[in-house]
Amino acid sequence: MRLNWTKSNFLNWLLLGIGYILSPLSWWNDLFINLPLAYLFGCLFSLLSPRLFTPGIIAGYWLTNITGLLLIHLAALRFANVKRLNRRQWLINGLITAGYSLLILLLVMRRILKPFWLYHH
Repeated sequence: MRLNWTKSNFLNWLLLGIGYILSPLSWWNDLFINLPLAYLFGCLFSLLSPRLFTPGIIAGYWLTNITGLLLIHLAALRFANVKRLNRRQWLINGLITAGYSLLILLLVMRRILKPFWLYHH
């Protein structure tokens, strides 16, 4: 019985940790996790059409953040005693996410950020 509780507790912390890293709550980690994942997402979409790179990278960034929030929510439900964020915290985190999205858009529009296989053209 104890082993089962330990596995469940470990899973809760794992979900919370991964969710936190992907979520807009860890804005400091975007440069190392979310933006590279979004970039790869954009690159994959650009294989279908080069015009899909920009929407793909923006969608990938938002998906990593949403996935992070969902994992945190799931962990909170599993712990059953994690407090919710207040509206101000959600607003601040949403503005940070929007700011990073604008930064991505500007970098793509200035052709600083593009699929890696197009850099030698």
